[in-house]
Amino acid sequence: QVQLVESGGGSVQTGGSLKLSCAASGFIFSTHRMGWYRQAPGKERELVSLITSDGTTIYADSVKGRFTISRDNAKDTLYLQMNSLLAEGTAEYYCAARLFSSEYWGQGTQVTVSS
Repeated sequence: QVQLVESGGGSVQTGGSLKLSCAASGFIFSTHRMGWYRQAPGKERELVSLITSDGTTIYADSVKGRFTISRDNAKDTLYLQMNSLLAEGTAEYYCAARLFSSEYWGQGTQVTVSS
């Protein structure tokens, strides 16, 4: 039922930009909090950004000023605009949704930042 499908990952040089998308289905997208997380090999999953149903946003200190989270409720789609990418941005990026007592995840999309 609940489906989250990420897209937009790829390889980019340090300082470059990339925009990720997450297509959601199976729930009322507009009423739930959404977020982006990332995990590098051998590292723990970390929060990148969150956006509430009313548009309030939260960013990890490491990405503030460089990343922008947004949502298009008419399209049931979540976005993450990533600018001024750094090497530490290399990771698998996951879209997540909080529905009642459960957390749902997409399959992830790989982002690789090289010098």
